[in-house]
Amino acid sequence: PSFTPDMHRPRIKGGPQASSAENTTLVVVVTDAILTKPQAKRLAMIAQTGMARAIHPVHAPLDGDVVFAAATGAKPIDPLFGLTELGMIAANTVARAIARGVHQAAALPFLGALPAWKDRFGEHPASRSV
Repeated sequence: PSFTPDMHRPRIKGGPQASSAENTTLVVVVTDAILTKPQAKRLAMIAQTGMARAIHPVHAPLDGDVVFAAATGAKPIDPLFGLTELGMIAANTVARAIARGVHQAAALPFLGALPAWKDRFGEHPASRSV
């Protein structure tokens, strides 16, 4: 219902001494749609919205956060509305996948690493439904 000051505190993914390798989140969105290269780029751009929903902060100076999009070219879509809908679904899927990764992760194996979600809060209820 409300944010505490601790919730607004920036957290670097691997801890204060983390390298860019520890701060990078890579995402690949794959679809069976027929997409041109510019449409695939647009899909990746829209899907990045999911990163912003799930990672705070995202695209920080030490991050290599990036979304790649690929298409198998099996099904035609409407170039405007179909691509927009596909991007919306991709963004929701990216956010959910990142959240699931956080809920299932183990703490990094170095001294001073931040505790994993499970260590701090226990198993997330949504994790049990899979």
